[in-house]
Amino acid sequence: MAQARVLAKEEGRIGARQLNEALLLARRFPGLLVAAKEVAASVMHGVHGRRRAGSGETFWQFRPFVSGEAANRIDWRRSAMDDRLYVREREWEAAHTVMVWIDRSASMRFSSQLALQPKIDRALVLGLAAADLLTRGGERVGLLGLTRPIAARDVVERFAEVLLREECAGDFRPAELPPAARLPRNAQAILIGDFLSEPRDVAAAIETLSGGGAQGHLVMIADPVEETFPFSGHTEFLDVDSTARLRVGRAEAFRDAYVRRLAAHRDAVRAAARARGWSLMLHRTDRPASEALLALRMHLEACRDPALRGSPS
Repeated sequence: MAQARVLAKEEGRIGARQLNEALLLARRFPGLLVAAKEVAASVMHGVHGRRRAGSGETFWQFRPFVSGEAANRIDWRRSAMDDRLYVREREWEAAHTVMVWIDRSASMRFSSQLALQPKIDRALVLGLAAADLLTRGGERVGLLGLTRPIAARDVVERFAEVLLREECAGDFRPAELPPAARLPRNAQAILIGDFLSEPRDVAAAIETLSGGGAQGHLVMIADPVEETFPFSGHTEFLDVDSTARLRVGRAEAFRDAYVRRLAAHRDAVRAAARARGWSLMLHRTDRPASEALLALRMHLEACRDPALRGSPS
């Protein structure tokens, strides 16, 4: 009975801490929305670099009328300006479906003095900026497990409202990996998190999402301290998922082993992604968010153009 009371007390502390962190994140949301839109705008240039004729609503070019074509395709206003007949061509448009998942688990709340912002803030900015960038390009975007795919100008505000509502729910327990869902063959997934889970669990999540042939992209967020392990002397490490603590006398003695284990972990996650034809990119929070969004856009374009596939992840 005494042990049960201790466990209940510890769970209460963790729950209170999670609620407090959710409220703090809610206060930062307005600034994160502005940052997401600014990042998306900075990367927007060149999104439609490969234009071609086809079915769509956007005007592309006039071209001479070819004998045998339907007469209703002639643009009579343009033809009246010349002694030839012209056809108005539209740009080819085929909206893709992209599902975004943003890791909001406890480990994502970490931030060191070397970082520009906490991992969760950077993940939210990248996820919302990607949604804004994609919808501007005519794509349908949804939050995996939360919303259906939409193509709306206010997608950032809509997604932020959904995330904020869930974040502040009393029973919300963010998962370290995306929910199990089988995406359509022509869909793409963008998973943004630190992916510190067991590689076999990450592989299982990718396997499920890509079971129908969907393509995907992992954006691994890392704080610079998590890579360099700059600790020395007597150090106390706290587990963000529980009340566990680890005290060591010479932290620097663990550095080499830590770096090797981190590299092995990332290699395993990268191998899991490549096994399904997915890409993986590492992004540190001491770098500008625009760098990651630009690289992500290039990965998305590579998946749509067979000629660009096979680029290194």
